[in-house]
Amino acid sequence: MHVSVIGNPDDTVVVTVRGNLDLDSAPVLRTTLGQVLDRPVPRIVVDLSGVEFCDSTGLSSFVVAHNRARAAGGWVRLASPSGWLRELLDTVGLSPALAIYPSVVDALATR
Repeated sequence: MHVSVIGNPDDTVVVTVRGNLDLDSAPVLRTTLGQVLDRPVPRIVVDLSGVEFCDSTGLSSFVVAHNRARAAGGWVRLASPSGWLRELLDTVGLSPALAIYPSVVDALATR
């Protein structure tokens, strides 16, 4: 798995995830999200377009980040999930709780 972070002039951050998000790799994502969640009002878009697999530890990372950002007055938005990942989020009941957007551009444009 590969995770990259890009900060934007408006203080939003895009975290791009590529590869398999599972028990072995989820700590990398949790650490990265933890670092960007330390901002005073975290506003984070997680680009999921390159995620090939995601298990419960990956899903847990999204929920923990979402809750922590909300507690700080910010947000975490998931962008560009593949069809199977979107279906997984729906199946486990996370879609109503997490903000999911069709693209990074859409996630960043929403105020």
